[in-house]
Amino acid sequence: MTDTPKGAILQRDGETYAIVPRTPVGLVPRETLEALARVVQKYEIPIVKITSGQRLALVGMKADVIDDIWEDLGTDIGRATELCVHYAQACPGTAVCRFGVQDSLGMALELEKMYVGIDLPAKVKFGVSGCPFCCGESYVRDVGLIGTKKGWHVIFGGNSGGKPRIGDLLAENLDRDAAIGLVRRALEYYKENGKKRERTARFMNRIGATQFKSALGLSD
Repeated sequence: MTDTPKGAILQRDGETYAIVPRTPVGLVPRETLEALARVVQKYEIPIVKITSGQRLALVGMKADVIDDIWEDLGTDIGRATELCVHYAQACPGTAVCRFGVQDSLGMALELEKMYVGIDLPAKVKFGVSGCPFCCGESYVRDVGLIGTKKGWHVIFGGNSGGKPRIGDLLAENLDRDAAIGLVRRALEYYKENGKKRERTARFMNRIGATQFKSALGLSD
């Protein structure tokens, strides 16, 4: 049996693979976009799909070309199946949006950088919104942040899957450093107490928001 190529996901046909290049917060620099276009043409990749996590999936390649594709792309692997942070989703925020009140792109980039490659009980997704319109889908992500004129709301335990769950609001109007610190404490507690493959939504259902907030030194 052939070993699975680096960063590849076997597809339904049992013969071809998909890969997901890492594109933090959905930003695709010109150099990466040009490399993607060259690779798609060179290897005649049949499907290029924008994923729900603001990433690009290249689909339909045989195993023997995967390593060459990664080399030509020159990007990191976007981990899509492992028990870790998969992505940080973010709206444009104050970078371009006229409704933005906080730097959602900057916050999401910092959070993703903090957790790249760190193992967790299950996959974790961030959703960062630059204003209360919540375009980053923050309430249905494992970790959510919502920008307000006064700071950041921090949410934990959301999920948009088959058993959806609105995340619990942990704190409101925190400054940047306090919000990042609370996210770090929340994920540390989850890492220490979560069961293997137990998503944050199921974890919160099991232990309850009151116990979780108490463990983080927050009032209910």
